[in-house]
Amino acid sequence: MTLALLLLICMMWVPVGLFFLGHGEAKSTGFVTGVVGTLVVIGAILQAAIFADPFTAGLFFVFGVLYLQTAHALWTGLEDMRTVGNGALVVAIVCAAYAYLYLTGGGVNADGNSIISIVPYLGFMNITFVVICLAVTGVTYGKLSAKVAAYMFLVLSFTCLFVPAIGLMGYGALPF
Repeated sequence: MTLALLLLICMMWVPVGLFFLGHGEAKSTGFVTGVVGTLVVIGAILQAAIFADPFTAGLFFVFGVLYLQTAHALWTGLEDMRTVGNGALVVAIVCAAYAYLYLTGGGVNADGNSIISIVPYLGFMNITFVVICLAVTGVTYGKLSAKVAAYMFLVLSFTCLFVPAIGLMGYGALPF
């Protein structure tokens, strides 16, 4: 489920990045963002309920809701995007916590073993998610050029979504 969702999110980040560069228009970008947001929320529900993985589901939930919030803003032509930026700020905080847990391990079960394994690449991914969410917040508050966020979306869609998903599906391993 997780790997398919990463590819799905990549399908959205590229059009959003191109939209921020002036290629595309708001309503169709909002549509793809809404479809991806809906499927990510559904995926999060399945991840928690069927795969008994609330940790991964939590990350998908916050991103899915942010994507739905973004879709609404794009569909309706919202001019003041600061609320989307505020949502991205919350996602940045959540991603910072996930990065810390992936880099240090976290939680202890009854046997004293770590519940969350140390996975450097997932820590790296979440750090980059913090940065891109802060960039989105900066763009919505007029403190950062949309082009900066655009290039981040384009680069990170491959380094943090496509590469790890294909690497795990095709070779059973993350890049590092």
